[in-house]
Amino acid sequence: MSTFRIRHLYSGLTESIQSALGRRDPFLPPRRLIDTIGGGDFKAVGQEFFRYFTELGNLKPTDRVLDIGCGCGRMAVPLIPFLSKDGGYWGFDIVRSGIDWCQRNIAAKDPRFHFEWADVYNKAYNPEGTQPAGRYVFPYPDGFFDFVFLTSVFTHMLAQDMENYLAEISRVLKGDGRCLISFFLLNAQSRELLRRGSSSIDFQYEVPNGATSSLKAPEAAVAFDEAFIRDRFEANRLRLAEPIRYGSWCGRSDFLSYQDMTVSQKESTARS
Repeated sequence: MSTFRIRHLYSGLTESIQSALGRRDPFLPPRRLIDTIGGGDFKAVGQEFFRYFTELGNLKPTDRVLDIGCGCGRMAVPLIPFLSKDGGYWGFDIVRSGIDWCQRNIAAKDPRFHFEWADVYNKAYNPEGTQPAGRYVFPYPDGFFDFVFLTSVFTHMLAQDMENYLAEISRVLKGDGRCLISFFLLNAQSRELLRRGSSSIDFQYEVPNGATSSLKAPEAAVAFDEAFIRDRFEANRLRLAEPIRYGSWCGRSDFLSYQDMTVSQKESTARS
């Protein structure tokens, strides 16, 4: 039996015992679901990004929040004690198991929280999905949200699909609404570090407007040219807040988090 299999069996047994004894955190998903979103410390990562939402994105308790690629609720859980009765959370994801868990364990207990499965095709995460990401329409009305965030979503999407999601983000944001997105961004510094072999991911294959780590599974890890992302933000009336907070992924010694972090604000009126 493999070490991976043994670890999962042990985790499952431990979780069952903790649940039976009433010692398990009701908002902590089982390890098998946590591993689908990258593993690690579920609570610590959620709290880390909660700080970014409030300190960089100016998230308020009364905001309507959209979590794109919400997984099994890692970013939702820290918002449970934070959002007021006038605020609300909506999340969607293409992996059904995480949505099912969130609906049973969070939404069923708290009417401020809403989770929806998106039947969107992704070779790695939802190969049976029927809707292409490049044409997917978010199931929310125009100007509905005050704050939108995506953590490690555009790092798994190619340019055409990402552009559609970015347009949808702009559509569902209120005027002056804020958005926080993590990326792998290619610029002079990160490309030089890649050339030196300092990066934790080898984006060796060029694709339109960026690069990928694998031609067989290009969505496994995608980096975009920073100039392209800046252009797409401007085209969608998303005013980028400077500076971009660059990450450690490429081997930087000065960084905020692992991925690069952008914060933007939707322009309240169209330019003349």
